[in-house]
Amino acid sequence: MAYTTIKKPSDYFNTKLYTGTGSSNAITGVGFQPDWTWIKDRDTASNHMVTDAVRGATKTLYTQNADGESTVAQALKSFNTDGFTVGTDGDVNANTKNFASWNWKANGAGSANTDGSINTTYTSVNTTAGFSISSYTGNGSAGATVGHGLGAVPKVIIVKRLNASGGWIVYNEALGNTKIMELHDTSASQTSSAAWNNTSPSSTTFTLGDYTSTNTSGGTYIAYCFAEKTGYSKFGSYVGNGNADGAFIYTGFKPAWLMVKRTDSAASWIICDNKRDIDNPIADGLYANTNEATNSGTRYDFLSNGIKMRSTYSESNVSSATYIFMAFAEEPLVGDNPATAR
Repeated sequence: MAYTTIKKPSDYFNTKLYTGTGSSNAITGVGFQPDWTWIKDRDTASNHMVTDAVRGATKTLYTQNADGESTVAQALKSFNTDGFTVGTDGDVNANTKNFASWNWKANGAGSANTDGSINTTYTSVNTTAGFSISSYTGNGSAGATVGHGLGAVPKVIIVKRLNASGGWIVYNEALGNTKIMELHDTSASQTSSAAWNNTSPSSTTFTLGDYTSTNTSGGTYIAYCFAEKTGYSKFGSYVGNGNADGAFIYTGFKPAWLMVKRTDSAASWIICDNKRDIDNPIADGLYANTNEATNSGTRYDFLSNGIKMRSTYSESNVSSATYIFMAFAEEPLVGDNPATAR
């Protein structure tokens, strides 16, 4: 059996950097038509702008707060065959400012999924890459299920309410089905039976309690689900050692993108990638839970087979502290184009 079914990870995830123009700006070079695009101004305090093909262009969410969905006509205006077009909105296209965009491929607008007790309005799924986007309306019933379409058990689920304020609720398999994290918040993990109904997801559905931020009657929601794929994605946890010769995360690939969150104490969600830092050490971080510009400081080495901690920052490597992470590949460790050292 082949080590990985994904020979070229950048066909499914890619970071694209660009410079704002202040006028309509077609961004090319992503390598595919993205279905989930997350944009952040690297230079100034500004919103994290999240748009996906299920909700549609101009429909925006902000990872640093709990606000509901906004329509921003001059933000991301369209998804294109090799990228996307942004309008004049300063959060995505301020003149001369430098931006990072993180792009994932699903399957366009998608179609209804009827696997769960709640039918999705649309589910856009890429089973090869283990990524799906589902929109649904809550029924307020504990034990309700929603189909994700992956055909594999998701290890990470991120749910956001659209039609009212509600937290970005994160499930990570390493924490288990009684715990949640909140992407917009620095808080440690919280115990909640109401979010996932103390039930782990299956290969077809994920289960909800009656939590307002995941399943209130009449609430509308978007769910991003991720199943792990060898040589392409890795989701899990690790324990810090408080040393610049830090903890090591084995991924089985050279990383392209990494997000880390401490779970046992307050800390920011730190995001690093291989385009803002082309050499080790990885230094340029952006925080999903704040509107801050790039924060620089030695953090990690991206290696051919994983991630090495190179700091003692609270956000990533305190002694005996616990962390969760999400990582996507630049190159698989083994394959037609195997990973090489940076």
